[in-house]
Amino acid sequence: MAKQNTSALNENKGVSEPEITNTPLVNSIQEKRQKKIQNDALVASILNKDITALSRAITLVESKNPKHAKDAKTIIKSCLPHANKSIRIGITGVPGVGKSTFIEAFGSHLTAIGKRVAVLAIDPSSSITKGSILGDKTRMEALVKDKNAFIRPSASGEALGGVARKTRETIILCEAAGFDIIIIETVGVGQSETTVHSMVDFFLLLKLAGAGDELQGIKRGIIEMADAIAINKADGDNLKPAKLAKVEFNRALHLYPEKSSHWQPTVTLCSALNNEGIDTIWNVIQEYIEMTKTNGFFDIKRQEQNKYWLIQTIEAQLKSNFFNKTEIKKALKQQLELIERNETTPFAAADYLLNL
Repeated sequence: MAKQNTSALNENKGVSEPEITNTPLVNSIQEKRQKKIQNDALVASILNKDITALSRAITLVESKNPKHAKDAKTIIKSCLPHANKSIRIGITGVPGVGKSTFIEAFGSHLTAIGKRVAVLAIDPSSSITKGSILGDKTRMEALVKDKNAFIRPSASGEALGGVARKTRETIILCEAAGFDIIIIETVGVGQSETTVHSMVDFFLLLKLAGAGDELQGIKRGIIEMADAIAINKADGDNLKPAKLAKVEFNRALHLYPEKSSHWQPTVTLCSALNNEGIDTIWNVIQEYIEMTKTNGFFDIKRQEQNKYWLIQTIEAQLKSNFFNKTEIKKALKQQLELIERNETTPFAAADYLLNL
């Protein structure tokens, strides 16, 4: 009633009531409410297995725009309680080993038995142009049409280990969207695959027979991480060399110390092109998951991975905060010019910048 009297008084005096809807504070509150509604709606759609919503959320997560970072964090936090129910499989191998062909055959096998499969295909970025082809969807023509499959190509950018900058967060979103199997295809960069190993439950190494790397390719790092080795393209004239390679790899694997999981890595043959041996590899993965869940290693590994992700995230954030500071950008440019003129060393320049 008092408000009505005030309005009437102002009207009689010829003074309009102050407009409060356009103040910065009100606009900010309204914007936050609108953002919350949008984010809640997006999360609800993801939980409802909406692929379009999932793609939008992943785009937000991968965005380098600082404005998108807050929304991405909110969405991931909301999705987290619905995650961690999938089997995460990392697949790696040298270029030309047939990773995309194998993943299409493997993914199709899984969807045929009722699984929902998400493929996070990491495309190598050019060190010169910084661009990527992102052609995995064209290489997996059959799988991309499967309603129970989702393929998301991402550029590796400057990320180490052959994985995209936000692959870990993308896994959480895919799990919240109800995918049973998450497959991470890496660029095949050798021993840097530690990063991939830190985010998957099962690590599969694809190999070729007759490529001259049966023994040379047995580098301690990559082999120790592999839970299974699959020799691809084991068909036609290449079948006999593949069988010989299987024997060599089996001998080599027995020379390594026992894994913490107590799992003995196996070597199998397959032909992704002919769809042979794919079911055997899935059986091996199932045996591994059953064994590690029984002896408790599965949960321990997930916990260790979460700790590793924490440290990695802190390091990435510190790096980002450092290089995005205005004074650092200016000082960095000056120090680079001094280095070019041989007036300072990289080490002295680094100390100077860090002390800022």
